[in-house]
Amino acid sequence: MNDGEERDMNGFDGRGGADMIVVTGATGNAGSEVVRALTGRGGRVRAFVRDPGRARQVLGEDAELAVGDFADPASVRAALDGADALLLSCADDPRRVGWETAAIDAAVAAGVRRIVKLSAAPAEPGSPVAFWDWHAQVERHLRASGTDWVILRAGWYMSNLLAAASRVAAEGRLYAPAGQAQIAMIDPRDVGAAAAAALSGAGHEGQTYLLTGPRAITYDEVAAGLSAATQSRVEFVDVPGDAAYQAMIADGMPGFVAEQIVAMFAELRQGAAAQVSPAVETLTGSAPRDFASFATDHARLFAPAAAAARR
Repeated sequence: MNDGEERDMNGFDGRGGADMIVVTGATGNAGSEVVRALTGRGGRVRAFVRDPGRARQVLGEDAELAVGDFADPASVRAALDGADALLLSCADDPRRVGWETAAIDAAVAAGVRRIVKLSAAPAEPGSPVAFWDWHAQVERHLRASGTDWVILRAGWYMSNLLAAASRVAAEGRLYAPAGQAQIAMIDPRDVGAAAAAALSGAGHEGQTYLLTGPRAITYDEVAAGLSAATQSRVEFVDVPGDAAYQAMIADGMPGFVAEQIVAMFAELRQGAAAQVSPAVETLTGSAPRDFASFATDHARLFAPAAAAARR
């Protein structure tokens, strides 16, 4: 009896027990939404986290935690004990390829039956954006691992804009080296729902899904959406890449990360994230949220009142 025959669409197997799903990167923007979506489906979830205190704040007191770090192979093995499926995600770090490929090998050795890799839409070997090259290297290792795999290539997260919320609230300006880039931004909640479906449901093995929002939008449209949501004027200010780099460095961002963000925007301006996909609705049965919904849900962070409250 194969995996698809053994389980129903809610992640319960034919033996009468619920599958255990391990989620790495569980306190991140997307990982936390995966945990919530799986829990909402009635699944058994174990969150692999470095900081249990932060995890309790993000995930709630009832979440099952496995405390560890990708740099500690023993903690990865302990987290995978008894697991049936793994959501693989970690922070953008130069050690990502080594960490994630080792986690794949540990999962296979532990008998994990399905690995879902949370990747990036423009993942490509040799990409000028190191983050995207790293994802592609891990994808290649996963495909050759011998276990059932699913790759979710997520588009540009709407939540990336939250880093600019305080400046938008204070100045009414959204700065980015985005030009007129068309970006099919996605709400992390939709990534979470799609990942939960891929982890729990049958029929996704060996598939690579592109996860995007309902349409590609520009930063001018983002500013217009924030204006409508906050009932205040928000203006998009296009800045050169060099100026954006210097501003990020001045804000304390590591030079390598700032370089990568500038490189990402250069690729975005060339259409790297413009493609729109129906995969979210295919996986979840629901259309992905548009930017207006995201802006409305987070309006208090971008509104002028938020800047006043910080003073």
